[in-house]
Amino acid sequence: MHNSHHDVVIVGAGPVGLATARMLGLMGHDVVVVERWPEPYPLPRAVHFDDEIGRVFQSMELADEVKAIIEPVPDFYEWRNAAGEALVRIDWSGTGPNGWPTANFFSQPQLERVLGEAVASMPNVDLVRGADVIDIEERDADVVVSAGDTGVVKPGHLAPTTQVTRRFTGRYVIGCDGANSFVRRRMGARMDDRGSFFDWFIVDTIPSDDVTWSPMNWQLCDPVRPTTIVSGGPGRRRWEFMRLPGEDPDQLGTTENAWKLLRAWGRTPDNTRLERHAMYTFGARWADTWRRGRLIIAGDAAHQMPPFAGQGMCSGLRDSANLAWKLDRVLRGVSGPALLDTYTSERSVHLQHAIAMSVELGKVICVLDPEQAALRDQRMIAGGADPAEVLPVTARPVLGEGIVRTGGALGGTLVPQFAVEAQRSPRLLDDATGNRAVLLLLSDSGAEQILDAETRRTLPAIEAAAKSISAAGDPDLRDFTGEWTRWFDTNSIAAVLIRPDHYIYGAVADIGGIAGLVGEYEARLRHDTMSVPAPGAA
Repeated sequence: MHNSHHDVVIVGAGPVGLATARMLGLMGHDVVVVERWPEPYPLPRAVHFDDEIGRVFQSMELADEVKAIIEPVPDFYEWRNAAGEALVRIDWSGTGPNGWPTANFFSQPQLERVLGEAVASMPNVDLVRGADVIDIEERDADVVVSAGDTGVVKPGHLAPTTQVTRRFTGRYVIGCDGANSFVRRRMGARMDDRGSFFDWFIVDTIPSDDVTWSPMNWQLCDPVRPTTIVSGGPGRRRWEFMRLPGEDPDQLGTTENAWKLLRAWGRTPDNTRLERHAMYTFGARWADTWRRGRLIIAGDAAHQMPPFAGQGMCSGLRDSANLAWKLDRVLRGVSGPALLDTYTSERSVHLQHAIAMSVELGKVICVLDPEQAALRDQRMIAGGADPAEVLPVTARPVLGEGIVRTGGALGGTLVPQFAVEAQRSPRLLDDATGNRAVLLLLSDSGAEQILDAETRRTLPAIEAAAKSISAAGDPDLRDFTGEWTRWFDTNSIAAVLIRPDHYIYGAVADIGGIAGLVGEYEARLRHDTMSVPAPGAA
């Protein structure tokens, strides 16, 4: 019987589990990742992440490794009708506000290899494969995770494990174990299910010919069969075909049908290798709680959504970033366990924006009635294919109640990552300030010269750095592009307090409000689980 003791036991070695392990490991904690499959799953699944998630990889010190395996989008994402007319054109080119390409495509096995190698290189993180979790016992001070040895088997051919061969003890357990999460079931969490929507046949390919795909990613909104055509990462292409009413999923999802559908796009065994094909049923649901006692869930274990906005894996990695800095404080004893309650309250609200957006986009794409499709096309063409005019309006993505100052427009939103000059070297903001809380002031003098004694005493307690930024004078960080100055001016603020996950706690319109801002943040971290109203806050 193998036994081991850790700070955290993570169940599941997909991108979310490995990312969470990497983050906690960089914070100095002893972590074990327990994965049921003996080998990494070798075939594609997720293919897209946005500039915010690039920033998350950057926080894991993996920017170069991740950039080496992605295909940034050079143009736009276009939806077309059956006649080839543009219904909407979304600009995905260039660099987003987080300092990374706006949209990035990748092959999940390559990403998991990057994350797995990064985790394996850490002396305080263990990755145990071939261990199928079959029991979890929560005790007063820790949790015991029991697993059986799955042996060497192929994905999809796993026989049930009955004999416990390993036990892992941790102060907390994080279930990153997918839509059928064992950890979620053991927690007793209920799913808020908004229903299953459509079945799609996903076909991943590796073309062998030299084809320029322009635009790189597009959506055919044809009621005969809605189809998605996107990158699958460098050297790969993905087709997604909607299952039509009356079609048998088992018959549709065959190799023969994959080639039949691809042939209409000029893809044959002579110029294409079929890498993977699978049927997926897309639904929208989330757990009512993401933490109960010492058990926590993240990623697909906590939520699932349709793929139309490309936010499934992105949402899971946002979970990791939100959870890691809070659990770090709890493990070190500088915050109480109640801080973890804000993980559910913040992320579940933010997550519902991504789900709502995915569902609404699906309603536009998946129109099968020719008359309804014609009306849709007429409306969108009349709107000039402008996303602001023709796509459904959804709520702004803002964190729910938690470590967020209410009463202003910026609390709970993501701060941008424009470049700065630090020590005469241009850097992105996070590289200049580190992955910690930051009080950022618009001033041409150093922050130490501006802050009062009370604030300077409080900053170490909240583990925050104070930095001034300006295009002139002698600030701590130089705004050599002018983007930061414009951002402060546009939002009519003098200072912003940024959490370790780069979300904004709150902002103030003048320097005199900084002491109150910092004091409230410190109180939230020590005592409360809910946000503090701040009349007049920015």
